[in-house]
Amino acid sequence: MRIALTVPSYQGDPGRIAAQIVTGIGFLGAGTILHARGAIHGLTSAATIWVVAAVGMLLGAGAFLEAIVSTALVMLVLSVLGRFEDFVLARRRVHGTIRTALDLPAVEIREILEENGLRIDAFEVRETKRSRIVEIRVHGPASSLRSATEELDDRNGVLSLDLT
Repeated sequence: MRIALTVPSYQGDPGRIAAQIVTGIGFLGAGTILHARGAIHGLTSAATIWVVAAVGMLLGAGAFLEAIVSTALVMLVLSVLGRFEDFVLARRRVHGTIRTALDLPAVEIREILEENGLRIDAFEVRETKRSRIVEIRVHGPASSLRSATEELDDRNGVLSLDLT
């Protein structure tokens, strides 16, 4: 007498597996998105995590050529858009207030800011017991604000520099 043992075979539903991967990765991506000071950070990282999961599903399904092409395309888009973002942010207009305690003449501060392409909205000088506080509200390109504050910070008469 022969006893035949049959092993039940399990056949998974690829659509359900992919749906669970998308759901899980969605939660991971949502965790990378931060909201702080009125700005949202981490969207590119969240999208990249999702694309990497999709490439992993392509590899799991045996679609190697599609996975390679997708990876190359994603890397190209991320590098090109990264450079474009840097270009746009450097040209972005900002409004800032520079507070500094210094011994430099006000005319010299004004010249430094204007030479760097910043427009001065308000200029206030207050005397304290130890030093003079200069508060300046400016606007202009972000790169100009950065270079002006670096130039002011390098001056000998600057005791402290606070940019808000």
